[in-house]
Parts: sequence; structure tokens; C-alpha cells
Amino acid sequence: MADLLTKLSRRRSVLLASLLAVGMTATACSAPGEDRSSTQKSDTAVKTELGTDPITLEMYAETGFPLAKALADEFSKQHSNVKFTIREDQFTVIVENAPRVMASDNSPDIIRLPTMVDLVKDDLLKNLDPYFTAYGWDKFPASQLMQLRVGENTRGTGSLYGMGLGYSVTGVFYNKKLASQIGMTQPPATVAEFEELLAKAKTGGVQPIMQFNKNTAGINFPHQALQNQFGDPTQVADWIFQKPGATFDTPAALKATQTIQKWAQAGYFTKDANALDYAGMVGEFQKGNGLFMFNGDWESANLDKSMPGNVGFFLFPTESAGGKHVAMSAPNTFGVSAKAKNPDAAAYFLNWVHTNAKAREISVTVGGSSPGGPSDLPVPSAAPNTVLAETLKASQQLGAENGAVDFTANATGGIFAAAITPEMQKLIAGQQTPEGYVKAVQAEYQKELSR
Repeated sequence: MADLLTKLSRRRSVLLASLLAVGMTATACSAPGEDRSSTQKSDTAVKTELGTDPITLEMYAETGFPLAKALADEFSKQHSNVKFTIREDQFTVIVENAPRVMASDNSPDIIRLPTMVDLVKDDLLKNLDPYFTAYGWDKFPASQLMQLRVGENTRGTGSLYGMGLGYSVTGVFYNKKLASQIGMTQPPATVAEFEELLAKAKTGGVQPIMQFNKNTAGINFPHQALQNQFGDPTQVADWIFQKPGATFDTPAALKATQTIQKWAQAGYFTKDANALDYAGMVGEFQKGNGLFMFNGDWESANLDKSMPGNVGFFLFPTESAGGKHVAMSAPNTFGVSAKAKNPDAAAYFLNWVHTNAKAREISVTVGGSSPGGPSDLPVPSAAPNTVLAETLKASQQLGAENGAVDFTANATGGIFAAAITPEMQKLIAGQQTPEGYVKAVQAEYQKELSR
């Protein structure tokens, strides 16, 4: 979502080429890991030299994501004149606070973006086109930056307003010991096979899915995974990108919601899912209290440390055998405030994140994601037999199948907090119908677009 969420992220006429596969097949056009931050020159008004004067960069980041702080710490280590002051909040809090915070006189330099269209419309985000030219970001694959562009009240085209701190893929983590216990020898090939495993787990006394749904709708992960498979995912992408005529009220969304309701009624989610937050979900999964967990690759490094050798990962299976995988995939998006006190230094940092060898390594080892950046820079490798190696492999597979789709939580600035989260909580509690859910989400979407 990440990317969407307490830790999420946690976050098109054709599906986006995978944001995660960029750089996976590297060439030797330049020195590996070369830091291009200070070598790029520009005759535009922006400055690409950091200088030596003391600078304090204000960053507003998402609670639970260690990547932003790890990158900031390394940047300060390499550039001793730059210090960071980092404020962190949950994703839903950032969604609510971002417009007010960015409009204030104490606006941060760098901010985790819950969405962009409304912020651009209100002139709260800095247009990064001059930096795109100055730093040579045209060397990045165009698909990598597509989700970060905003045109006339829509995303996917137009000027650049954000950059990613890692480019994530989502899927399903599983406990290998519990999988063996119920006879799972390989990842499921279809949605039906996945549901068979859920039933086996429940019958065998194993909690099928450990998923949070407190504060932010973590169950939106499996919901969108199903929605992506039950219909044409370009319809989902069109809705997220606010294309004219796009709607959430589709047969695919309804079938996905009906499936989630069925899973909840069958006990495939925990009884306290609406009282379980992200940290609690991860903690319970680490204790061995759940077979599956829908999540993103940003959790890979942590799981390799806490559950070494006992965690696997797979892309959510297709509805029909042999179909192409589709997965929520988006950059952990950050932008520069229009009222930033140090916009040039902020842009320098964002460029450094993509081009510096150590920064790219941190994006993989701490963030668990592809670092993005120029396609001629290699992606640091992960240790063999780790879940991190599996998530990086999954990102390559998703790229080969051209199956990346943004998170529905990113459709508008308020859709996740105002509709998806509360309506999903009602659905899980038996207080909302599948039909009511899809109509409520679409109604909020239309309400926000009409503002």
C-alpha cells in the first residue's frame, strides 16, 4: 500500500510494468552504485550541489517503516552537515494531517504521501519536473515514475510530484512449519487451491490467516488480491487513477467482498481482527499463530531475523491455472512540500536514495524492496534461502508478467480512512453487506471527486 496502513503502505489502459523489476537486469553503462547526486549539472533554477552549510531536513514519515530513518541516518553519515528531524504517524493519521501540515508555516521538507491528486490541486506539493531534468531521472524506467505523475486531476500522466523510497510488491507470507503440518508442499496455483488450504488449516486447528483490521483495513490486502483476480485489473487501475467513468461497484469487487465475508464467517480471520493492529499481526505471525499473512516485502528482513528459515512468500494465486499474476505494487511514495524550507536538499536526498550504492543496499536489506533508480544500476542481492530472496524473485516474476497495480487505498486522499476502513470493519463484524460495502466505497469516491 508499502506504498497504505499502519505499516503499509503500507502504500492505465494497460497494467503498469512492474515497479519492482527495475534494474533487475543490469547493464554496464556506468560504474555500479555510482552516486550521481553531485555529478549531475543543470542550467535550471534548482541546485544539485548540496554544499557544506548546516541543513536540517524535516521529514514526516509513516510509523513502523524503518527504511526512511535508516536512509536518513546513512545520508547524515555521508553528509555530516545534514541532520534530520523525523516525525512519524500512522498512515491514516497522515492521510488526515497531510493537507493541514503541508499548508502550515512548519511544513516538512519531505513527506510520506497518502495521495497526490488533492495535494497537487491545492498547490501543496512541489513540482519535481525541474529536478527530473537536472538529475537525469529520464534514465529511470518510465513505468517506475508513472504512479507518481499527476495531470489534470488524474494520476499516471503529467508532471512528477513524488519519488519512491523502495518499490514494493505484496503477496502472502506463510509459516513453513504450519504449512507442512496441513500438508501444503508448494504454494497454491489457484484461488480455489488457496481456499482449500484455508479450510484444511481451520479443520486442523491452525489459524488460517493472521490479518490486522484495526485503525486501518489490513483486510483490504486480501480483498484487493481477490478483486484483481476476479475481473479485469485495468478497471481497478482506472478507478485508482480517477479515469472518467471508472467505478468500484463492479462484479469483481462484489465477488471479492462476498469472498471476504465468507472467509470471516468461516473463521479464517481471527475473531479479534478489528481489534488487531499491524504490529500485533506481525507479532502473532512471528509466534507461529497463523499460517498465512497478507503483507508486503517491506517485512521480509524482519521476518528473516525473527523466523529464520521458517517463512515463505508467494504472489497471490490466479483464479484459473496458468493465468498471469496481479499484485498490489507501489512505491513507498515521498514528496517535497511546496513550502519546504530546503527543497533542493530534499530533492538531493531523493536522488541519492536511488543512486547511491549504500542507499540502494539499505533499500533491499532494510526495506525488503527493489531500490528503483536507473536501469543500469544493479539491485543488491539477498542472501540465499531467505524470504527476502523470495520476495525479490516474486518482484521479478511480477515484472515479467506485467502485473503491478496500485493500491485501492490510494485512489483519493480520504477513501481509505473515510470508507474502506470503516466499511471493511463493519463487514467483518457482520454489520455490512457485500453489496452495501461496494456501494459505500463508490459513494465516498464520487463525493471526494466532486469537491
